[in-house]
Amino acid sequence: MEKELDEVDIFLLKSLQADAKTTAKEFAAQLNMSVSPIYERIKRLEQKGYIKKYVAILDKTKLNRSITCICQVSMRQHSEAFIDNFEKEIRKIEEVQECFHMAGEVDFFLKINIGSLEDYHYFVRTKLSRIENISVLNTTFVLKDIKNGTEISF
Repeated sequence: MEKELDEVDIFLLKSLQADAKTTAKEFAAQLNMSVSPIYERIKRLEQKGYIKKYVAILDKTKLNRSITCICQVSMRQHSEAFIDNFEKEIRKIEEVQECFHMAGEVDFFLKINIGSLEDYHYFVRTKLSRIENISVLNTTFVLKDIKNGTEISF
């Protein structure tokens, strides 16, 4: 964390993580400040890249995507070209919610939310298996979300 962040900046970042719809007017009232400096601080945090974007967290059950799959993918070969190709192809697959390039036994870690096992089967057969150079695919299914957040602690 850069030294340029003061207590007010940290308060704003923490608060916006919890509820991005909080207005500058509401923050001003909480901090006993005027609206304009709060608005300018938030804009500065956006411009400096501390705030990348604002999103809505959707209810996966209401959207018929209640099954969370964790896929561990290992590659046959680890050349730059194969890794770049995998990353390019995985970005195109809308079912993949998150993808991490890993160090260790597994090369990539994918998080996918789907509606049924049949949907997962279709996803593997028609999308994931078509990516060149996959050696091993090991999938586990989440039984229960214990902690599922987006906040970064300070």
